[in-house]
Amino acid sequence: MKTNEPPAAEVTIFHNPACGTSRNTLALIREAGIEPRVVEYLKTPPDAGTLRDLLRRMGIRARDLLREKGTPYAELGLAEDRWTDEELIAHMLAHPILINRPIVVTPRGARLCRPPEKVLDLLLPV
Repeated sequence: MKTNEPPAAEVTIFHNPACGTSRNTLALIREAGIEPRVVEYLKTPPDAGTLRDLLRRMGIRARDLLREKGTPYAELGLAEDRWTDEELIAHMLAHPILINRPIVVTPRGARLCRPPEKVLDLLLPV
């Protein structure tokens, strides 16, 4: 591990190995000398509390975390403004593929890392 980098236990990536952006973000973390905790969120989805906490830490609303491409977004009518954050969270819990990725959590904060380079300032020392 490089000096002044956060320990691996303090870096978590909510990852989809089928996603190029997610793979590239994971590679950047590893290139920084960090082996993060990898959560394959399609196999092990976050619970409601974790999802709410991630949204709070990222400072975004549930709608901002929704993924449209390759998901049931259109079929569920999620583009409509009528959905509350709690309703959108419920949809993400029922269909984890709706959760955009990758989400990286470090002592410096949490962020949706699209593009992957958005992870870099999260890896700086606190």
